[in-house]
Amino acid sequence: MRHNLSNAPQFYVTAPQPCPYLHGRAERKLFTALMGTGAVELNNELSRQGFRRSQNVLYRPSCEGCVACMSARIRVRGFAPSRTQRRVARRNGDVTRQATSAWATEEQFALFRRYLDHRHADGGMADMDIFEFAAMIEESPVRTRVMEYRTPDGRLLATCLTDILDDGVSLVYSFYDPDEEARSLGTHIILDHVALAQAAELPFVYLGYWVPGSRKMEYKSRFSAMEIYKGGVWQPLGDPAAHRPDIHPLSADPIVEQVARISLPWTKS
Repeated sequence: MRHNLSNAPQFYVTAPQPCPYLHGRAERKLFTALMGTGAVELNNELSRQGFRRSQNVLYRPSCEGCVACMSARIRVRGFAPSRTQRRVARRNGDVTRQATSAWATEEQFALFRRYLDHRHADGGMADMDIFEFAAMIEESPVRTRVMEYRTPDGRLLATCLTDILDDGVSLVYSFYDPDEEARSLGTHIILDHVALAQAAELPFVYLGYWVPGSRKMEYKSRFSAMEIYKGGVWQPLGDPAAHRPDIHPLSADPIVEQVARISLPWTKS
């Protein structure tokens, strides 16, 4: 299904598919192409409205009767690590980070395959080959970096595909060594991106979606100064238990109304 506004990108809606986060539910996405000279500005603007990037596409959940998925970001100035997160930082004190261009390597792919086979063997990316992996890393029309995390002897521990926005850094996709569970590398990557944003004087770290009731997403609520995009505005997460993933036939607005409310960079006064 396609929806468009005059002088605006065309927006499309995917067919419903099984939800990967909440059992028994169906997901649907609203998306638009990300290309051309306005790609950077569009990525910046729609990221502030709960969209995420995947290669040259920007998408946002638009499920029928369900609004459980909410974009999440850390407000850098208000962030303070918990005691557990400080222990994770100390545990990874020997890890070094190297920022590279968005270029895929066989070393990254080997780690990616091990990560998927251990953590997401039945997920939507389980059959991804090296060419599809390279496309995920390299097909970016915006400012993107690959963050590699290594041990002192140079072994690759983790990788994160990161977009640089005008108001923050966005973790597009990350993966890590499943045999290094004690290091809590997923938490380390987020903490390191908070440090990156602080050093660059950027106010936010975008983490993708948080879904109340999903064990896969529970870890995001453990970071302080967390904000969620709910009801068309960013607001403090507060008590995670206060957000319920209820389904109601009137909880989601019609697609046409959702598209009409999207703010575009070149239509601002």
